Amino acid sequence: MIKQSKRLAYIEDEAEMIDLVRLILVRSGYTVMGANGGREGIELIRNELPDLVLLDLMMPDMDGWEVYHQIKSEELTRDIPVIVITAKALNIDKVLGLSIAKVEDYIAKPFSPQELLERVDQVLSRQGKSSHQDI
Repeated sequence: MIKQSKRLAYIEDEAEMIDLVRLILVRSGYTVMGANGGREGIELIRNELPDLVLLDLMMPDMDGWEVYHQIKSEELTRDIPVIVITAKALNIDKVLGLSIAKVEDYIAKPFSPQELLERVDQVLSRQGKSSHQDI
């Protein structure tokens, strides 16, 4: 099963949210690595090169958009897809995220386990169909 080899990084400042997302996705065969905040998240992404990044926007140490721009500015990490998971659920935030920043998806908190799993599956299946080659 393809899912079993997929590794995800979740950058979030609330440990309970990391645990919840890990619980949902691990049952479906994903490996979920958590990072507490933006700075820790950037290091995790650089060191582990995950297949997908789940990113909270509102974090005290480093804004999620700063993390996103840093990921996308580095050659080694720029092709890693990003799904924003945030309580900032205003339509304008979603438009900014999807249209301007070009994140792969945008999930508003609170979300259902099924919604999270479907969105992760969709983004990873699109990545599998792209011309991206693993090193």
